[in-house]
Amino acid sequence: MGIATINPTTGETLKTFEPLTDRDIETKLAKAAHAFQAYRHTSLAQRSIWLKQAAQILEDDRQKWGELMTLEMGKPLKAAIAEAEKCALACRYYADHAAELLADMSVPTDASQSFVRYQPIGTVLAVMPWNFPFWQVFRFIAPAVMVGNMGLLKHASNVPQCAMAIEEIMLRAGFPEGVFQTLLIGADRVAGLMADDRIKAATLTGSEPAGASLAAAAGKQIKKTVLELGGSDPFIVLPSADGEVAAATATAARMLNNGQSCIAAKRFIVHEAIADDFEQRLVTKFQALKIGDPMQPETDIGPLATPSILQELDQQVQACIQSGARVVTGGKPLDRPGNFYPPTILADIPADAAANQEEFFGPVALLFRVPDLDAAIALANSTSFGLGASAWTTIAAERDRLIEELEAGAVFINGLVKSDPRLPFGGIKRSGYGRELSIQGLHEFINIKTVWVK
Repeated sequence: MGIATINPTTGETLKTFEPLTDRDIETKLAKAAHAFQAYRHTSLAQRSIWLKQAAQILEDDRQKWGELMTLEMGKPLKAAIAEAEKCALACRYYADHAAELLADMSVPTDASQSFVRYQPIGTVLAVMPWNFPFWQVFRFIAPAVMVGNMGLLKHASNVPQCAMAIEEIMLRAGFPEGVFQTLLIGADRVAGLMADDRIKAATLTGSEPAGASLAAAAGKQIKKTVLELGGSDPFIVLPSADGEVAAATATAARMLNNGQSCIAAKRFIVHEAIADDFEQRLVTKFQALKIGDPMQPETDIGPLATPSILQELDQQVQACIQSGARVVTGGKPLDRPGNFYPPTILADIPADAAANQEEFFGPVALLFRVPDLDAAIALANSTSFGLGASAWTTIAAERDRLIEELEAGAVFINGLVKSDPRLPFGGIKRSGYGRELSIQGLHEFINIKTVWVK
């Protein structure tokens, strides 16, 4: 796929872009390296001012940024506007707390003085996806610029205008040229970039194959990576839970971003004592969702981002049905222009179905019944993924077991899994490694320097 804005609601190609030439890329790499030499010596107070100005621009023009996101990748406009606001929240969090999180840490030893100092490493390459085209970038760039690093963004090829808008925001906020730059390039250029000595590390949010490719390229150069990859998050509901609240949250958790979210709840694991009731509640809520033009305020579900995503999702659904699964609602693409797939629930999925080990990246819920807590935990942990998990119970002993035994980077009890600047975010197993956000994300791309003075 070329670098282009293609409206997923209509299929219309609105604007195309030429990839950067080798000379263009060299210019940007040189600019980043040059900017780092001066920027690394700017004060945290000055960086904080610039980052707060970026937050203000995000908030002031939230409608504009929201419309751009919706135009390029199809999420409902109300969700896109909220995404711009969340980016502002992340910027303010790091602007307010970076000085504290980066302060020297004194450690008593046999020295007269010994401490840990945190220093920037240089230019970090960010390979980012289309599904949260602003948030994924700002949760990387906000801590990066507060540390003193440079950011180079290789964004998904279907959101080029979002990528350029983020660079515009950073420049308008006052950051010097070269601190953050967008690279309009294809994925085939990433390995070459990782071989360049001026790029010190990389972060990627995306598919498992993309993460493996970046990690391999970085590993050859002995460069650090942070990977946030796929997920097939479990949503466990036990008898003591409030069924109505759980079903409402389950609907929101599965339909977030038209179902295109790595941390969306995807496998709904329900105790058999309440399974019939929960299924009916979920069906009612799924069928009440309004599908349509994502620019309209009443729309709950917009189109999937690309035709290929629609096709792949439907192939997974049909394969699941052929393996013996029951279609509760939905189950095939809508007969209308655009990349629309209805909210779908599949139940009675055979244990040997491929769906049990796949990530469904769209508005499709997989519904499972289990006899007890042991079976629920075993099923939740039975995939190669380990990003997030949501579990619903009011019994303390059940809660404690779920927190302890679920294999995931995050466990939310009686709530929807979400990212928060104040908490670390990331996965285990094949969902990736490393963390974004909070102090852990701030420290990922940094020289943690030991200082010992006699």
